[in-house]
Amino acid sequence: MASHLLLFGLLMATCSLILASDPSPLQDFCVADPNSKVFVNGVVCKDPKLVKADDFLFRGLNVMGNTYNDVGSNVTLVNVDMLPGLNTLGISLARIDYAPNGINAPHTHPRATEILTVIEGSLLVGFVTSNPENNLFTKVLEVGDVFVFPEGLIHFQANVGHGNALAIAGLSSQNPGAITIANAVFGSNPDIDANILAKAFQVDADVVTKIQAKF
Repeated sequence: MASHLLLFGLLMATCSLILASDPSPLQDFCVADPNSKVFVNGVVCKDPKLVKADDFLFRGLNVMGNTYNDVGSNVTLVNVDMLPGLNTLGISLARIDYAPNGINAPHTHPRATEILTVIEGSLLVGFVTSNPENNLFTKVLEVGDVFVFPEGLIHFQANVGHGNALAIAGLSSQNPGAITIANAVFGSNPDIDANILAKAFQVDADVVTKIQAKF
């Protein structure tokens, strides 16, 4: 009897783990309806009778992004906001352009793993594992190389070639989110207390204040 109860308990634990994952779609598609007033965890479906082929189309990924900014890169994201047909499908796409010496600054995607393919140029890429190890995995990628950044981990890319660089990234969420570390820490609204950041980064508070002013 005890063995049966143990087996039943293990079975229930396994089932609960299975049910904790995202549910599979229950229809062919669920095109996002941005005009809906209903708030849900995701986006409400448009009436299938009103869906058109254009709901599954995005144009413009061939256009280079504007890299004239402080970090020298530009991300063109194709998520559910840009392509309503992605709703409930759990994927999105991004084009990343890099000027010479440009970087895609350290950041995380809280809801997605990223797989990146180099189309043009050379990129130094890397990610850092979680505490306490904080191991850095890094590689220089050439055209045709593919690298994966696990979900939620801080990662970056830097153009180490002689000209512009271009990469295409696939992400395992219709809305992966992005938290750029420097922006979040030094550009929060309102500011994080400078004394807290000074202690965290082991610098003087006036150094933190100067950095916050840049954001």
